Amino acid sequence: MNFDFADESPKLVMLLYGLVAFVVVVGGLLLLLDVVPNWFARRREARLVAVAAGGGSPAAPRARSRRVNRTEGLFGLFFLLPTVLLLLVGLVVPAIRTLVLSFMDGGSENWVGLRNYGWLFSQDEIVRVLVNTGIWVILVPLLATTTGLLYAVMVDKARFEAIAKSLIFLPMAISFVGASIIWRFVYAYRGEGQEQIGLLNQVVVWLGGEPRQWLQEPPLNTLLLIVILIWIQAGFAMVVLSAAIKAIPGDIVEAARLDGVTPWQMFWQVTLPSIRPALIVVVVTISIGTLKVFDIVRTATNGNFDTNVIASEMYNQAFRYGETGQGSALAVFLFVLVIPIVIYQIRNLRKQREV
Repeated sequence: MNFDFADESPKLVMLLYGLVAFVVVVGGLLLLLDVVPNWFARRREARLVAVAAGGGSPAAPRARSRRVNRTEGLFGLFFLLPTVLLLLVGLVVPAIRTLVLSFMDGGSENWVGLRNYGWLFSQDEIVRVLVNTGIWVILVPLLATTTGLLYAVMVDKARFEAIAKSLIFLPMAISFVGASIIWRFVYAYRGEGQEQIGLLNQVVVWLGGEPRQWLQEPPLNTLLLIVILIWIQAGFAMVVLSAAIKAIPGDIVEAARLDGVTPWQMFWQVTLPSIRPALIVVVVTISIGTLKVFDIVRTATNGNFDTNVIASEMYNQAFRYGETGQGSALAVFLFVLVIPIVIYQIRNLRKQREV
């Protein structure tokens, strides 16, 4: 393969421009973050020295103190402003626009009121989507947290604890798309009499059964997709819960042992109550992630065979079928489902701080 610099020069020039722009922007930001704080710090130090010297009229120290506080407020605002702008551009404005579009037709030209929200609960296929999402939200947090807790208890203080935790946590390093492709090979199907390349079907054949098209058989296919997310999230639950178990005070454990509790009683009466805050964090985090699940369904079945969920159907309506209003209504509905979970987590964190 020959590479002609003359033919590719426009692309190389654009690449060079991109690199220069990247260096200028990133370098400028780093320089700004280094120079501006130092400038504010020097000014603040000078003002504090002046206030400490107590020169001028009796009201001078108070005036200088107010100026110092005003300067610190500007200093804080300087660092908060980029974050606020990013939130406005990337979250607040799109959320408001999505809410507005949910009251308009597919072409975003005419107002249709609540028709798109009525459509959510009047179409059988959309009701199926909502039911599937409910199954995901119920099973994934429960099973992933339970599996992670079992892992954490089993590997705690084991001989090869570090290696075991690394292997269990490894799926978290894989993208949802990559994990879905891996499990598609596990569920792969070939006709009867052919050599099976799917692990699950090969095991079935070894046991004397017939291979099945697992991902085309509802509702079993939804449960098999749920297994993928549990496999991924169990490692996260294990790490958090294992850290919580290790944080249980030793005197509590020792006192329980002196009282003669059995391992089962130790788990239910000491371990679980002690790690309750960590359990709540894990369940809430996995629940929010499950509500937004998209990659697994999209990669494994593309939402076919009654496996669609809200996020996947939202993408289909807005970007495949051109029904922007219906897709926006699904997005708003998904957002509404997440809000109670977030509020519960915030209240729980506040209670922990008060304690």
